[in-house]
Amino acid sequence: MELKELQQDIRTLATLEETSSQAISCYLNLEDGTAGYRNALDERAGILRKTFSGEERKDFEAALGRIEEFIQTGLLPDVKGAAIFARGGRQPFFLPLQFRVPLPNWLVVNSIPNIYHLVELKDTYHRFVVMISTEESARIVAVNLGEVTEELWKERPELRKRVGRGWTKEHYQNHRRNRTDQFIKEKIQVLEQLMSAGRYAHLILAGNPRITARVRNALPKPLAARLVDTIVASGSDRISDVVAATISSFVEQEERESQAVVERLWEEMHTDGLAVVGIRETLQALQRSQVDVLVMAKAYESEPGWSCAACGAAGMGDWKRKVCSECGEQQLRDADIKEEMVRMAERNGCHVEIVNHSDVLMQIGGVGALLRYLAPGQYLWELHDQAIKQARAYGQL
Repeated sequence: MELKELQQDIRTLATLEETSSQAISCYLNLEDGTAGYRNALDERAGILRKTFSGEERKDFEAALGRIEEFIQTGLLPDVKGAAIFARGGRQPFFLPLQFRVPLPNWLVVNSIPNIYHLVELKDTYHRFVVMISTEESARIVAVNLGEVTEELWKERPELRKRVGRGWTKEHYQNHRRNRTDQFIKEKIQVLEQLMSAGRYAHLILAGNPRITARVRNALPKPLAARLVDTIVASGSDRISDVVAATISSFVEQEERESQAVVERLWEEMHTDGLAVVGIRETLQALQRSQVDVLVMAKAYESEPGWSCAACGAAGMGDWKRKVCSECGEQQLRDADIKEEMVRMAERNGCHVEIVNHSDVLMQIGGVGALLRYLAPGQYLWELHDQAIKQARAYGQL
């Protein structure tokens, strides 16, 4: 699956209209086959089944039946994770997604789909380029969400066909000397075009250590800055195996970038810049469409809250017998605040950065946001503070 497709699917789920029927969000870890998820799925489905009766039970069983049918007949070989969303009733909905990377076993029922695990997957794996170089072959492949989705370049076959077809020994030796240099030059030219187009921001080299070392040394500075790692691979290795070996390096690089975002958030917070931290403040910024990057610790545990079906607002605490603080309507429901923040971010086109380990982020509530702009009230206070500082600097105060 391409990253762009996943982004579209996430948006579809984030904007799905509520109905009287509940939606099932089913995530499966398929690394160990049926044994890895079957018991967890059956146990959770049995618990949820007991909470419904009448028409709600009928809709639940219809949605669950579609999920079970897909598990039995629709799963592709070699997939490691699946996310299946289903709803019964008068406005049925069904969306199955499959990935080459694992997902947790997780089954929930809500009025709207739960998308956090998809957003985390998108942030963790997204896309990168692998250049595979051996003495006999060379190729460049695009990796999206842990899967090879496109072969961007491979060696020109006519070079090999010439060997042994009337060439002298001297011709052959010259060919051997020059061929690697030509490969490296061509591959770097392709990489420069790919990276400059903005589709890919990360590069991993794989293959023969001698060849990859020469490629690495020949990389221009802009490409060298995007190099994540170099791994060993042979010409007999399957591309899927080579890509699988690169994923852990890419995930480590993604975590380093996440830590850099936390550092930027911390700096903006301490310099009274474009940032907010804490659950309430982040929720408010999301509702005002101020957020550029939502920063969330993976360890952050959601607190009880509410959301409004009329306007999409959300808040913390008990909402019973209350009206929405934003629109005054009484269409409130229980909400998972973690889910609500992620959903708002996706609706607004914000980037979501999930951070695996950050004591700093947990100390400030587990969430924060880098902002696009200050709210009008914040901007006025900013001007006020600047005026005070300038007056003090000139001895006017």
